[in-house]
Amino acid sequence: MQAAKFQTTSDVLFVGNVGEEGEGDLRGVKYILRQGKYKDRIKQFIAIDGGEQGNITRGGVGSLRYRVTFKGPGGHSYGAFGLVNPAYAMGSAIAKFSRLTVPLEPKTTFNVGAVRGGTSVNSIPAEVSMDIDMRSESCAELKKVNEAFLAIVKQAVDDENGARSTREGKIQADPKLIGDRPCGETPATAPIVQTTTAVVRAFGLTPNYSISSTDSNVPMNMGIPAITIGRGGPGGRAHAPDEWTDVERKGSIEAVKVAMTVILAVAGVP
Repeated sequence: MQAAKFQTTSDVLFVGNVGEEGEGDLRGVKYILRQGKYKDRIKQFIAIDGGEQGNITRGGVGSLRYRVTFKGPGGHSYGAFGLVNPAYAMGSAIAKFSRLTVPLEPKTTFNVGAVRGGTSVNSIPAEVSMDIDMRSESCAELKKVNEAFLAIVKQAVDDENGARSTREGKIQADPKLIGDRPCGETPATAPIVQTTTAVVRAFGLTPNYSISSTDSNVPMNMGIPAITIGRGGPGGRAHAPDEWTDVERKGSIEAVKVAMTVILAVAGVP
């Protein structure tokens, strides 16, 4: 930009941030917008993520993530048989959770992503845990599935404490929130969306609009016009062990042109 002597109407802040994925819980962008020295100064926001450059994400899928730890007295599998077992409580919670009914539209999902715990095959575990992910395009639907999930955890604990002996102690569950990605949306009529659409078309690409979970969730939720665009280039199998992407030089350079044109057009070139 300096070499080409570009001047923009608005200042452009380039940021490489951390913590977008998984338990990172968007911590980089949350810091930029909520705590950092640029707090309250950012008026528009563009995230560059994976995917095709014709894809314009203008909606943020909200998500809530929990690590639920179930604890009990533990004991020998034979000698203490009959005591409450946190693994049974967790298993019951998973089974009940799996049978939840959620709407197809707005798309709402849930998942048990990891389970862990126990010490040996011949011990009643004293502690087990599971990691839960719930998502929705709708803040209201996300709230509903969250309330249903917490009620299921409580019911599973109550059921186990009523089914077996609590003479050495009861089962307890601690649902700890480990992720909170807010919902949000940038209207299709917003200048940032319209400008990006024009740039995409100018490069011979076909614009399409999506709702996803990206760094843009946070500014969207704060009322800051925001979009996420793809970095371009082929790739596939996202989040799988064989995920792949192509970083061939020529294609990467072409992709930079598209991204830079979007940034300059949104920032305004007099």
